[in-house]
Amino acid sequence: MSTPRNVTTGTFVAMTTPFDAEERIDHDQLAADAQRLADAGVDGLVPVGSTGESATLTHDEHVAVVETVVEAVDVPVIAGAGSNSTHEAISLAGRAADAGADALLLISPYYNKPEPEGMERHYRRIADAVDVPQIVYNVPSRTGRSIDADTTVSLAEHENIVGYKAASGDLGLISEVVERTRDEEFAVLSGDDPLTLPILSVGGTGVISVAANVEPERMGALVTDALDDEYALAREHHHELGPLFRALFRETNPIPVKEAMDVWGYGPAEVRDPLSRATPETRAELEAVHEDLEGER
Repeated sequence: MSTPRNVTTGTFVAMTTPFDAEERIDHDQLAADAQRLADAGVDGLVPVGSTGESATLTHDEHVAVVETVVEAVDVPVIAGAGSNSTHEAISLAGRAADAGADALLLISPYYNKPEPEGMERHYRRIADAVDVPQIVYNVPSRTGRSIDADTTVSLAEHENIVGYKAASGDLGLISEVVERTRDEEFAVLSGDDPLTLPILSVGGTGVISVAANVEPERMGALVTDALDDEYALAREHHHELGPLFRALFRETNPIPVKEAMDVWGYGPAEVRDPLSRATPETRAELEAVHEDLEGER
């Protein structure tokens, strides 16, 4: 199949889901966030992934978030839609596609930790059932199981599986996936802000970024410069953003980025139970980073 809009090259934002004080989704704030990020020039938006606290949303809430983002902007929307149940993932993927998502981000099955045969069957069944572009999401720190290179390379042959979000922290594995899929229409996207530049340097094509929630222009410049082989400029952006990258992962994502949204003046810091607000130390670090970045504009 042909991909109607770009969902594999550039800077894509792993969006937060704003909540009010009663932990209800604030759809007006969500739409405003989407519009702000689109206006900043990002290449697409990724709602209801890990950063969007998808684990604590009902399926109806999940789909409603996708609908709000799709209606708010005219940039590609890649909706999180995975599950550790293949049947549930197919259902959620279909509903997200019907809500208007241009593509799907599919976390690998968590908790039940399938072996490679089951992992590949899971993704192929979703790709066979839902006819939109799909991105395999490897984040073993959350799932307990890394998707091995052989499985990823095999999945890259499926016409609906167009990319791989690399959040394993294993540059050797990521580089091997890039190397072995060069002859396929298949993209590798960084899923880890601090490793974006190294991943781009070995052939990655973009990032699904947490930091871009608060610094979309800077993150976009890093990616654009690297893709244009302007690595001296890209390194400057990388080092400029280094303190932010570190601050955003002092605690479990999305706790710090939610706090950063409040510090930057972009939205509420509330998270849903069982997550908790950032510590005073993390907030102070974010405030210092914000002050430094503002001074460099």
